[in-house]
This record gives sequence, structure tokens and C-alpha cells, in this order.
Amino acid sequence: MKTPVLALAAIVSFLQPVFAEDYKPAPELAEVPGVPKGEVLKFTLADSKVFPGTTRNVTVYVPKQYDPAKPACVWVNQDGMQHKASTVFDNLIAKGEMPVTIYIAASPGVLKALNGAALDRFNRSYEYDGLGDGYARFVLTELLPFVERQKTGDGRAIVLSKSGNDRCIGGSSSGAICAFQAAWERPAEFRRVFSTIGTYVALRGGDGIHSLVRKFEPKGLRVFLQDGDRDQNIYGGDWWMANQTLERALAFAGYEVNHAWGTEGHNGKHGDAIFPDAVRWLWKGWPAEPQVGESKNTMLNEIILPGERWQLVGEGYEFTESPASNAAGEVFFISTNKTYKVGADGKAAEFLADSKHASDQAFGPDGRMFVLSALEPQVLVVGSDNAAKVFADGFNGNDLTVAHNGNIYATDPLSGKNQYSRIWLIKPDGTKQMVDEGGVRYPNGISLSPDQSLLYVADARSHWVYSYQISPDGSLRHKQRYFHLHMPDTADDSGADGMKVDRDGRLYVATRMGIQVCDQAGRVNCIIPTPNGRVSNVAFGGAQFDTLYATCGDKVFRRKVKAKGAPSFLAPVKPASPKL
Repeated sequence: MKTPVLALAAIVSFLQPVFAEDYKPAPELAEVPGVPKGEVLKFTLADSKVFPGTTRNVTVYVPKQYDPAKPACVWVNQDGMQHKASTVFDNLIAKGEMPVTIYIAASPGVLKALNGAALDRFNRSYEYDGLGDGYARFVLTELLPFVERQKTGDGRAIVLSKSGNDRCIGGSSSGAICAFQAAWERPAEFRRVFSTIGTYVALRGGDGIHSLVRKFEPKGLRVFLQDGDRDQNIYGGDWWMANQTLERALAFAGYEVNHAWGTEGHNGKHGDAIFPDAVRWLWKGWPAEPQVGESKNTMLNEIILPGERWQLVGEGYEFTESPASNAAGEVFFISTNKTYKVGADGKAAEFLADSKHASDQAFGPDGRMFVLSALEPQVLVVGSDNAAKVFADGFNGNDLTVAHNGNIYATDPLSGKNQYSRIWLIKPDGTKQMVDEGGVRYPNGISLSPDQSLLYVADARSHWVYSYQISPDGSLRHKQRYFHLHMPDTADDSGADGMKVDRDGRLYVATRMGIQVCDQAGRVNCIIPTPNGRVSNVAFGGAQFDTLYATCGDKVFRRKVKAKGAPSFLAPVKPASPKL
């Protein structure tokens, strides 16, 4: 396939976009005699499960060159067929400037009223402007399978590629943010995005996308953006500024991004004119994949090692939790009432056949393992003989951390009828005292700062991690909602769970959105996703504590990093002051 030179100056230049009153349509927008014409099919898709009860129209373009023996590339578009796509695809495919691609255009869903006296429910803003993976799931589990159940006019089966590298998704206005969000949520499934006059504003949280782009570890996407300086500036925001803000965020974060800026308003005139050249750019070099660039995010670069990716430790578990490292950097985790140990080969093997239904575990300064039992209201201690003994009892703990001085702190979300939200201190002699009650909705993960002067407690039912100062006697004071986490649009809280710190004072929090990494000032600087999109807890292991472990549902992953962990059983270390 050829890699053409982009024709329009607005596309060629990243830094000097063209501003013009009139846009000369690209020649590929017009039918060319002798060019094979594809077929356009129309269907109705009803009874969605992702968007219950909705009905929508589906238009499918199948190029003349399509051969069912070779799965076709896919272009998904919102709001039906746009930009004379069938003609443009005919011309570009015939010239070898894009792969054989089936174009699938769906209208937004409508929930039909039960009678003529009532109004239909129109799903466009809900499906398109909303964040989360709902629309991506609809495309992957309903729209694409639906299209593959259809036949072409001459009876050919429709066979679509399952590779994300062979898929592009695009749209205009709300359809554009929908396209971007689908690829953002499922980068393994959609690698190329076309966006015109995108609605990256505050209708349903879209104004926050650019900040997440800057914080997340880069995803391998190629993105083309178009907008004009006369676009809408209304109650939801300024479309023109929002599109430029997203473009700058993508460039900052190391994405393959291109744009065409102009002077049009909220219409398709400019988008139509540049569509053929944008399509060329999005498919350039195919089947080579879009490249993952280097982010300019300082904290991310201080943590991530170039070229290092997540490696699978083990899989097939029912649920994994509570990774804990000992003084040798060996890592242990829990699944289905068993404790596993990660060996030098990076693989997990059973260590204890009975974990005592542990909800969390941590090593103390003397090498013993302390375990919170979910079966009995007890803290157990496991010595070198692997025998478990009761160390303290009387509360149902959730997570714990053990300080260098032997003090244990544990969270207790539910401790009896109408009693909840407690934090306990267990002294080295096993005596316990409640050091906070009722101040955190659902205290979950818990960690000490590297210098062990502060205690951090995650509230799983909000977007806060609390910070307490530890008094000389071990009691807590000066509680503050301190670390401000991101929440997905699909949930009412961050789901913050296990936490750990590194020697530079960064806090790593397992959340619904991935591992959110905060500076000492309480700000999320970067977010590290896991391969399967799930994470319940993290730990630093390895001889230098420079390997990050993550328990992720039925899997456990590890990844070598630049940062070095600060397990709380080690002597306190004072990090440098944050940049405020």
C-alpha cells in the first residue's frame, strides 16, 4: 500500500494550520469513471442489551474488492454515513491508498414510546457524550456481530477483522467524542480515530478527557482532529478551544496525532473537504501499527522503564488480592483461601494451602507475616514454621500495614451492627485500640508514608484518600481528605483499594481506573493501566523493590520500574519535598 503525501496544507502542517473561508473539496469526494463501486446495505438493529430496548439504523458499505476469504478492515462511524464515505473509499481503495475496508455506520439508539401520546427516548447524548466503555461494548458485542450475520447483495458473507490495528472509529460532534472514547477505553480493539468538530466539553464529563490523556500511560492510538474557530461556544463549553486542548494533550502524551484547523462553525463543510486526506493519514503504513510515543509526563517517566511492559505472573485464579513482599523482595498473594509465592522465575506456586480466609497480609520487621482473617475477627501471625497463631482479636479487619517499630494499623469497614468505619492500632504486644471511628465511609487500603510519620487510608466509596499524622504514642491526629483521585463515569466512587508508597514519597493506589500515582501534595500525576483493566492491590518486590506487582482479578502481573518501593517494615526514609 502506498503512503501518500497529504494534499491539504491544513493537514500537512502540525504547527501552521490553514484558516480559509472556503475549503476546496478533495478530488476523491467525487465519483471517478471506471473506479469499482462498492455496495451500500441498510439494516435495522433492535433489542440492544447494552442500551436496553433501543432500535437504530445501520448502513454498511462493502467495497467491490472485498473477498470473504480475507477478513476486511473496519471503519465504524456514528450518526450514519458521513463525508461521502462510500465514494471516498471506492477511490482510495482503488488507488491502493487504504486497505479493503467495510464501513459500518450506525444511528444513535431510540427507545420507542409505547403509544402515540408519548415521546420516544432519544439516546444520542447518553450513548455518545457519556464516558466509559458502554458504546465500545455495544460495538464489539452487538453491532459488529450483527453486521457479520448479514449477507451482501450477491450472498457473500461479511467477515470482519478482529484486530484492533485493522479498525478505525470516527464521527462528528457528539459522534466524535464517542469514537475517541471507544478507542480510549478499548485501545486493543480500536487503534485509529477520526474526529470532526468533537464535543470534548462539559455535557457528560467530556471536558475531563484531556487531563486523563496527559496522566495515563500512552495508548497506541492514531488520532485525527478537525475543528474551526467558529464552532459552538455555549453552556457546555467552547468546542474550538476544547479540540485544541485535546490535540495539545495528545501531543504532550506522545500520541500519533494530526489535525486540520479552520474557520468553519459546527458543521461538516471542512470535515468533508479534508476527509480523504485524513483517511490516508489514518491508514498510512498499514499494516504497520500506530506507534506508542514517549509522554512528557515527568512523574510517569520517573517510574516507567522504556521498553518494559507488564508480564504475566499467573492466571486462572478465582480472585487475587493482598500482594505482600518480605525483606528478600519475595512476593506473596492470596486467592481462594490459598497463599501463593512468586519464585525467582517470576511464576507463582502455592505456598500455604490454607490462608485462613485472609483479607490482607503484610510482613513485619522481624520477618513474620501478619494476616487479617475474614473468617474470624482476628489478626494472625505466621512464623518461620508457617503455623498461624492469634496475635490480636475483636475486630473484622480489611487491610493492614506493619510499621518498622512493630505497630500495626488496620482498616475495619464493618465491625458489627450499625458500627462501621474504624481504624485500629495493634501494638507489638498484641494490645489494640481504636484510633478513628466514623470518619471514613468505607476505609479500605492503608499505607504509611516512607518516613512513617503519616498514615494513608483509602475511602473506597468516594474519591478521597485520607491522611493522618501519627503521634509518638501511635494515635492519629489532624485527619484530612488529602489525595484527590479520579473516578470513572460508570461508577459513583474511585473504588480505591490497596496502596503502597515508593522511596520518593509517591502513593500508588489501586482504583477502578488503574493504578493512580499521587505526589506528596495529594495530586494524581499519572495513571498506569493494567493489561486486563482490573486491579485490587499493588506491591513492590524484587531484591531492590523495583518490580511493581499488581493483583488483577483472575490474574497477577509484574513490571520492572525505575522507582523503588518503601515497604513499611523497613526503616523510615525521608523523601525530598514535593514541588508545589
